[in-house]
Amino acid sequence: MMAESLPVAQRVQAELIPSEPFRPDLGVGRDAKLTKVLELNDGAVDFVRVNINALTLSAVKKMNDKGADCCLVFDMDGGLAGIFTERDYIRKIVEANRATKETPIAEVMTSADKIVSAPPELTVGECMAMMVQNKIRHVPIRAMPQGEVMGVISTTDLVNTMKRDDESLAGALPIGALEPALINDLLSRTRERANEMAVKGGPKLGAQDLVRGGLVGVGAGVLALLLQGNWLHDHEVLSMCAIFCLGYVSIIFENIFEFNKAAVGLLMAVALWVIYAGTAGGAGIASIGALKELSEHVAEVSEIIFFLLGAMTIVEIVDSHQGFRVVTDLIKTTSKKALMWTIGLLAFFMSSVLDNLTTTIVLLSLLRKLIPNPEVRKLFGALVVIAANAGGAWTPIGDLTTTMLWINGQISAFPTMRDLVLPSLVSLVISTYLLTWGMPNSDPEFEKEMAASQQNAVTTELAPRGKLVFATGLAGLLSVPVFKALTGLPPYLGMLSALGVMWVLTDTIHAGESEEELKVPAALAKIDVSGILFFFGILLSVGALDSAGILQSLASFLQTSIPSEKVIATVIGIFSAIIDNVPLVAATMSMYDINTTPMDAPLWQLVAYCAGTGGSLLVIGSAAGVALMGLEKVDFLWYAKKITASAFVGYMGGVGTYLALKFGLGSAVSAAVLPIVASFFDGRIPLIGGGM
Repeated sequence: MMAESLPVAQRVQAELIPSEPFRPDLGVGRDAKLTKVLELNDGAVDFVRVNINALTLSAVKKMNDKGADCCLVFDMDGGLAGIFTERDYIRKIVEANRATKETPIAEVMTSADKIVSAPPELTVGECMAMMVQNKIRHVPIRAMPQGEVMGVISTTDLVNTMKRDDESLAGALPIGALEPALINDLLSRTRERANEMAVKGGPKLGAQDLVRGGLVGVGAGVLALLLQGNWLHDHEVLSMCAIFCLGYVSIIFENIFEFNKAAVGLLMAVALWVIYAGTAGGAGIASIGALKELSEHVAEVSEIIFFLLGAMTIVEIVDSHQGFRVVTDLIKTTSKKALMWTIGLLAFFMSSVLDNLTTTIVLLSLLRKLIPNPEVRKLFGALVVIAANAGGAWTPIGDLTTTMLWINGQISAFPTMRDLVLPSLVSLVISTYLLTWGMPNSDPEFEKEMAASQQNAVTTELAPRGKLVFATGLAGLLSVPVFKALTGLPPYLGMLSALGVMWVLTDTIHAGESEEELKVPAALAKIDVSGILFFFGILLSVGALDSAGILQSLASFLQTSIPSEKVIATVIGIFSAIIDNVPLVAATMSMYDINTTPMDAPLWQLVAYCAGTGGSLLVIGSAAGVALMGLEKVDFLWYAKKITASAFVGYMGGVGTYLALKFGLGSAVSAAVLPIVASFFDGRIPLIGGGM
């Protein structure tokens, strides 16, 4: 059957879903240039055009003849005067009860000053994001803002290019630009294709799946038998440490083993609690005391989880309303060095009220619109990671590790902000200064690219509701410390109350609208649930080690071997570049008793700073860095070669600033160094003591 004879819905699906398998050498997908889209779609180049003096009837006939859903209108000099689409026809002709044979096209077209055009070097993903942001379905392609029109591209043309890339279809489909029925068709067809590929694999693939499934089943069975065996319970400390280290290695090398770290974290938590509870109760049966401890740890972890859930949802709601444009639209400079400082400071302060991951994603999206050169964009992206991690370290809601310390009572809001804001800022300033060292004040090529990008940027004014949602979300996030101070209730209740206000607000302003994408349930669907489950598993695992007394023993060993708590905190920050900072901080919280190390002690504040900023030393050291790797294809060696040194100097500069402010310039050195020197003479450092 020919495609033309199919029903409309099936014909659209047939046009969007290719029959041939994905081939990377075709140069298609989200990263393809718009020139590739024009090459693949003849209709995009051979578009419908009419004279500005024509009647609407003439335009409609030409559109029907070519099966097009838009036409461009040109003036007498050949310049673009406007665009006429099916949407214009419905709203300005049909709904207005006007006759096409009597209505000049100039009266019903969308004028040129409201048209958003795109340069041919723009990528498919960037163009789709621009079209979604402006709520348009057609965009003229022009090399210059007022240049000759090379073609007209629709969202369907973009999807026709993107759909050949399985990764784009599976995880980055521009949902907001498509009709719900079409989305369901695309996703359903993608699942069908996956099943078809599995069927085509034949008995060999079936046997492979059976073997792999069998290995998983056997592994789970063996683990279950071991956990109920006497040996593990008789060697509690050794077995718990071994399981924790094994799980930790799997988390660190997640990309190599291809096991999601959330799954590893959950299995590790269950295994550790089975060993501890069975040992405490004897005969492999959990004791009442162990169950009580488990309940207490679950309650503590749940406070953090609910806090995160509320904060992440609020941020997602603001982002879906484009509320962050209130901040990002203020960037107007074209100087490379000035833009570096502007982006760095913007990321620093944004991250203090948002989480560092969200800040990084928002600003990387902005940089993709401002800076077309991917190599230059990598440098800016690395600075965003450093700034976002530094900015999140000095407020109780800016970074997960600082939030953990705040919720558990190791730090309080105002003293932490007062004592850490300057060290965090110094860390950023030093790193930014080193990254911009030798950079010329004027870069004509960069400034030319910036000017061209700003001319093609979104010009649509942000709707008042977007500003309202931004202001409400920001006020809600900032109100959480105030809520805790006024009521004495846990912070997660303040965050949930802020979410409740946002929920009521968005339901109110969108009442009667069919668009569900901007409401809270849609935001909840986008929350990183696997990340939340990972935090739950890790924190519960650390709780098991705490209940077993392992962390207290480790704390005693560290205090004996490294008497300076300042050095311990600094080392924790450096290790957080390699090892996830969540379990590091969770372990530290359990290692030191709040009675001997009281709230807002230098150890806790330094841990908050070091764990937050230390993740910038390597690109894999923080969620922000991992986001940079994924969005800008930054590899480990590039970051280590060009960024790590500057990040480390800034990190140590922040540590020195904190010690100087807290203990005085002279006392800072004494506080950090003298305890270690004394240990040499006391023989308390194992390597030295063993050699005497």
